Amino acid sequence: MDDEICPGCRARFDRCDGPTHPYIGASAACWTTYGEVLAREYEDFNEPEIHRLIVDAYAAQHPGTESRQSTQSVAIHLIGLCSRIEKGLPAKAITIQIGKAVKRGGFCWLTPPQDLGTITIRDICHATDLEDHIRRVQGWARSVWSAWQMHADTVKRWAEGL
Repeated sequence: MDDEICPGCRARFDRCDGPTHPYIGASAACWTTYGEVLAREYEDFNEPEIHRLIVDAYAAQHPGTESRQSTQSVAIHLIGLCSRIEKGLPAKAITIQIGKAVKRGGFCWLTPPQDLGTITIRDICHATDLEDHIRRVQGWARSVWSAWQMHADTVKRWAEGL
Protein backbone atom coordinates (compact mmCIF):
# COMPACT_ATOMS: atom_id res chain seq x y z
CA MET A 1 0.00 0.00 0.00
CA ASP A 2 1.22 3.52 -0.75
CA ASP A 3 2.05 5.82 2.08
CA GLU A 4 1.67 9.55 2.45
CA ILE A 5 2.95 12.32 4.65
CA CYS A 6 0.31 14.36 6.48
CA PRO A 7 0.67 18.02 5.43
CA GLY A 8 0.07 19.14 9.04
CA CYS A 9 1.99 16.97 11.46
CA ARG A 10 4.28 15.40 8.82
CA ALA A 11 3.61 11.89 10.15
CA ARG A 12 3.71 9.03 7.65
CA PHE A 13 0.49 7.05 7.16
CA ASP A 14 -0.76 4.36 4.83
CA ARG A 15 -2.66 6.25 2.14
CA CYS A 16 -6.42 6.01 2.50
CA ASP A 17 -9.42 7.49 0.81
CA GLY A 18 -11.72 9.19 3.21
CA PRO A 19 -12.97 12.47 4.51
CA THR A 20 -10.82 15.32 5.68
CA HIS A 21 -11.67 18.44 7.61
CA PRO A 22 -12.59 21.55 5.57
CA TYR A 23 -9.91 23.79 7.09
CA ILE A 24 -7.72 21.67 9.36
CA GLY A 25 -4.72 20.68 7.24
CA ALA A 26 -4.61 16.92 7.70
CA SER A 27 -4.45 13.97 5.34
CA ALA A 28 -7.41 11.59 5.22
CA ALA A 29 -5.39 8.92 7.06
CA CYS A 30 -4.32 11.33 9.80
CA TRP A 31 -7.89 12.61 10.19
CA THR A 32 -9.11 9.01 10.45
CA THR A 33 -6.51 8.24 13.12
CA TYR A 34 -7.59 11.33 15.07
CA GLY A 35 -11.19 10.07 14.96
CA GLU A 36 -10.05 6.68 16.24
CA VAL A 37 -8.13 8.29 19.11
CA LEU A 38 -11.18 10.38 20.05
CA ALA A 39 -13.41 7.29 19.96
CA ARG A 40 -11.02 5.43 22.25
CA GLU A 41 -10.80 8.48 24.50
CA TYR A 42 -14.59 8.50 24.91
CA GLU A 43 -15.00 4.73 25.23
CA ASP A 44 -12.02 3.69 27.31
CA PHE A 45 -10.61 6.71 29.09
CA ASN A 46 -13.27 9.43 29.45
CA GLU A 47 -10.86 12.06 30.76
CA PRO A 48 -12.22 15.56 29.95
CA GLU A 49 -8.95 17.25 30.90
CA ILE A 50 -6.98 15.04 28.52
CA HIS A 51 -9.65 15.28 25.82
CA ARG A 52 -9.21 19.08 25.79
CA LEU A 53 -5.46 18.62 25.22
CA ILE A 54 -6.06 16.14 22.37
CA VAL A 55 -8.36 18.53 20.52
CA ASP A 56 -6.10 21.54 21.06
CA ALA A 57 -2.85 19.75 20.17
CA TYR A 58 -4.31 18.20 17.03
CA ALA A 59 -5.81 21.42 15.70
CA ALA A 60 -2.68 23.46 16.45
CA GLN A 61 -0.51 20.82 14.77
CA HIS A 62 -2.72 20.94 11.64
CA PRO A 63 -3.18 24.69 11.03
CA GLY A 64 -4.19 24.41 7.39
CA THR A 65 -3.89 27.48 5.21
CA GLU A 66 -4.78 31.06 5.94
CA SER A 67 -8.54 31.65 6.09
CA ARG A 68 -10.94 33.13 8.61
CA GLN A 69 -11.84 29.69 9.95
CA SER A 70 -8.31 28.35 10.19
CA THR A 71 -7.06 31.61 11.73
CA GLN A 72 -9.66 31.38 14.50
CA SER A 73 -9.10 27.64 14.94
CA VAL A 74 -5.36 28.01 15.42
CA ALA A 75 -5.90 30.95 17.80
CA ILE A 76 -8.41 29.22 20.08
CA HIS A 77 -6.51 25.95 20.21
CA LEU A 78 -3.25 27.70 20.99
CA ILE A 79 -5.08 29.62 23.73
CA GLY A 80 -6.18 26.23 25.05
CA LEU A 81 -2.65 24.84 25.05
CA CYS A 82 -1.20 27.98 26.58
CA SER A 83 -3.84 28.13 29.31
CA ARG A 84 -3.31 24.51 30.30
CA ILE A 85 0.47 24.27 29.98
CA GLU A 86 1.47 27.73 31.20
CA LYS A 87 -1.27 28.35 33.77
CA GLY A 88 -2.59 24.90 34.62
CA LEU A 89 -6.21 25.91 34.01
CA PRO A 90 -8.80 23.11 33.98
CA ALA A 91 -10.76 22.29 30.82
CA LYS A 92 -13.95 24.10 31.92
CA ALA A 93 -12.06 27.32 32.64
CA ILE A 94 -10.27 27.06 29.30
CA THR A 95 -13.58 26.67 27.47
CA ILE A 96 -14.90 29.81 29.18
CA GLN A 97 -11.70 31.70 28.39
CA ILE A 98 -11.86 30.67 24.74
CA GLY A 99 -15.51 31.77 24.53
CA LYS A 100 -14.56 35.22 25.79
CA ALA A 101 -11.66 35.42 23.35
CA VAL A 102 -13.92 34.50 20.42
CA LYS A 103 -16.40 37.22 21.41
CA ARG A 104 -13.57 39.77 21.50
CA GLY A 105 -12.19 38.55 18.17
CA GLY A 106 -9.24 40.32 16.62
CA PHE A 107 -7.27 37.19 15.74
CA CYS A 108 -4.72 37.34 12.97
CA TRP A 109 -3.08 34.54 11.02
CA LEU A 110 0.01 33.21 12.74
CA THR A 111 2.56 31.83 10.33
CA PRO A 112 3.02 28.23 11.42
CA PRO A 113 6.46 27.06 12.48
CA GLN A 114 8.38 24.83 10.09
CA ASP A 115 8.37 22.05 12.68
CA LEU A 116 5.05 21.53 14.45
CA GLY A 117 6.39 19.15 17.08
CA THR A 118 7.95 15.71 17.17
CA ILE A 119 4.99 13.87 18.71
CA THR A 120 1.90 13.26 16.57
CA ILE A 121 -1.49 11.56 16.72
CA ARG A 122 0.27 8.38 15.55
CA ASP A 123 2.10 8.27 18.88
CA ILE A 124 -1.11 8.76 20.84
CA CYS A 125 -2.99 5.91 19.18
CA HIS A 126 -0.48 3.38 20.54
CA ALA A 127 -1.18 4.09 24.23
CA THR A 128 -1.43 0.86 26.21
CA ASP A 129 -3.54 2.06 29.13
CA LEU A 130 -4.91 5.23 30.74
CA GLU A 131 -1.63 6.19 32.41
CA ASP A 132 0.28 5.78 29.14
CA HIS A 133 -2.44 7.70 27.28
CA ILE A 134 -2.23 10.64 29.69
CA ARG A 135 1.58 10.69 29.55
CA ARG A 136 1.62 10.62 25.76
CA VAL A 137 -1.06 13.32 25.36
CA GLN A 138 0.62 15.64 27.86
CA GLY A 139 3.97 15.22 26.09
CA TRP A 140 2.31 15.85 22.73
CA ALA A 141 0.60 19.01 23.97
CA ARG A 142 3.89 20.35 25.37
CA SER A 143 5.66 19.51 22.09
CA VAL A 144 3.07 21.37 20.00
CA TRP A 145 2.98 24.38 22.33
CA SER A 146 6.78 24.51 22.29
CA ALA A 147 6.77 24.51 18.47
CA TRP A 148 4.56 27.63 18.46
CA GLN A 149 6.68 29.57 21.00
CA MET A 150 7.56 32.27 18.47
CA HIS A 151 3.89 33.37 18.79
CA ALA A 152 3.51 32.80 22.56
CA ASP A 153 3.25 36.51 23.46
CA THR A 154 0.45 37.04 20.93
CA VAL A 155 -1.44 33.97 22.16
CA LYS A 156 -1.09 35.10 25.79
CA ARG A 157 -2.49 38.55 24.87
CA TRP A 158 -5.47 36.93 23.16
CA ALA A 159 -6.03 34.68 26.18
CA GLU A 160 -5.88 37.60 28.60
CA GLY A 161 -7.93 39.96 26.45
CA LEU A 162 -5.17 42.49 26.01
